[in-house]
Amino acid sequence: MTTRRHLLATAAALAALPLASRAALSEPKGRVVLTVSGRIGIRNAGDAARFDMDMLAALPQHSFSTKTPWYPQAHKFTGPLLRDVLAAVGAQGRTLRAIALNDYKVELPVEDATRYPVVLARLLDDRPMSVRDKGPLFIIYPFDSDESLRSERYYSRSAWQLKMLEVE
Repeated sequence: MTTRRHLLATAAALAALPLASRAALSEPKGRVVLTVSGRIGIRNAGDAARFDMDMLAALPQHSFSTKTPWYPQAHKFTGPLLRDVLAAVGAQGRTLRAIALNDYKVELPVEDATRYPVVLARLLDDRPMSVRDKGPLFIIYPFDSDESLRSERYYSRSAWQLKMLEVE
């Protein structure tokens, strides 16, 4: 795909995101667990958008069970879709840089959020995740729904202990 066609496809995918981004983003009342910065149109803290757990829980929630390389059996992951979080901040980029509490960094294409039901998991088996258990937030792909997702490419994009997303 040419660069121009890729840009048009990405722009169309972002335009198809839910219209949640048209509403103002409230201020976090609790401890901030996620900061989104970069190419975003909606902010609630200077040049960034900050979320507490209640704000993430207020977005539509999605769940799926899947096997992962990090647990011996399938687990249920619940949270907002990554695409809904991006829509809430009016994200306008092509790439996300996910940064974890331990400073692990990984880049993932925004297209992943529109192509797959990637969840920003805040619950594991219906319980909040502690830092010890890969929480409080975990980018998780539905690995069992598509064989192509069961690869190092997507496993490496599944950042746990997520604290920040930079939209580029």
